[in-house]
Amino acid sequence: MSDQDGTPFLLVSGAGNDFIALIERPAPAAGTIQAWCRRGVSVGADGLFTLHRIAEERYALDYANADGARAALCLNAARCAARLAFDQEPDARSLTIETGAGDLIAEPVDDTCTAVRVPAPTAGRRMTLRANGRDVPGWRIDAGVPHFVLWWSGDLDEAPVESLGPVLRAHPDLGPEGANVHFVDLDPLGRFRIRSFERGVEAETLACGTGVVAAAACGIAEGRLSLPIAAVTRSGFELRLEAAPDGPDGHGRWRLSGDARIVARGRIAAAASA
Repeated sequence: MSDQDGTPFLLVSGAGNDFIALIERPAPAAGTIQAWCRRGVSVGADGLFTLHRIAEERYALDYANADGARAALCLNAARCAARLAFDQEPDARSLTIETGAGDLIAEPVDDTCTAVRVPAPTAGRRMTLRANGRDVPGWRIDAGVPHFVLWWSGDLDEAPVESLGPVLRAHPDLGPEGANVHFVDLDPLGRFRIRSFERGVEAETLACGTGVVAAAACGIAEGRLSLPIAAVTRSGFELRLEAAPDGPDGHGRWRLSGDARIVARGRIAAAASA
């Protein structure tokens, strides 16, 4: 197969969380997603999504992590998908993205920034996990996918994300699916820094949108944060959270905005699947 005959794709990035995007194409098999997402020997990405236009200003997003497993929600992927959808409908002021965790309302901000309105997460619960010979207090919370949030009082750059992250991510007390794990520095007040170890990628990623929402919800529950909030991700990009109008169900909504850009366009050759 020549490169010209390969699969058309886009490489997109949401605050450093990068994805292979396929438009109006079926999702590949899990093994193909794994191969394509491997860095160094293939395209390389944190995950892959397909985007399908259902109707005017309405799209369906199907997302899988780098291990090929489907995930109900990835907010950075959703913001990148919205960026692609607004390219198709440049006059739209908002549109709906269907996900496995429900519908999201997306809004354009500028050429490299999009926002999504999401349900405010319900309160999580405090729990302490035993890992690497130490007790690790934190919060277990669901923000479309499960998360474990812990406050880090030391130098966040020195946090043991690579050693402690995978142990917590697969901790039996978090259930069979495990959870994304986030190390959060709440200083200074009104914003926070966050580092994330994500399941399905099984490594630290440069940003996690649902993780920012989860960490903000835990900080608000403790009275240590209030909206609006700026979160500084590992990439250095900020993701911003603010209150949004309630949804039609009457439930509260938050608006998550930040960097979402198209990095490259091309075709995936056969060698990428080796």
